[in-house]
Amino acid sequence: MKAAVTVKENHEFRRIYRKGRSAVSPYLVVYCQKNREGRSRLGVTVSKKLGHAVVRNRVRRRIREIYRLNREKMLPGWDIIVVGRGRSVKGPYEKMNEAYLDCLGRLSLLREEAP
Repeated sequence: MKAAVTVKENHEFRRIYRKGRSAVSPYLVVYCQKNREGRSRLGVTVSKKLGHAVVRNRVRRRIREIYRLNREKMLPGWDIIVVGRGRSVKGPYEKMNEAYLDCLGRLSLLREEAP
């Protein structure tokens, strides 16, 4: 993923946590806030409580892949932070994907399906 489409700075993370909206599932927490860029950006956070570096990196890769595959279903112009939770370590990929889409639906970030 290109650096231009990621949230990297600490002040950006803090702004989204403080002013954005959130949705929670057993696998992840999704925070979002509208941006002025016209394209969505992703930030991923995984706590050290989940395991050592290999485990945390696997969770990050899975989250980035879920975002990449579902990007067309999302509304553009949002900063999104996804926080991996305990079940995302050993949980099946399909359940993580369903949880992500469920969170986006609760945050009204999914495009309307054309009939």
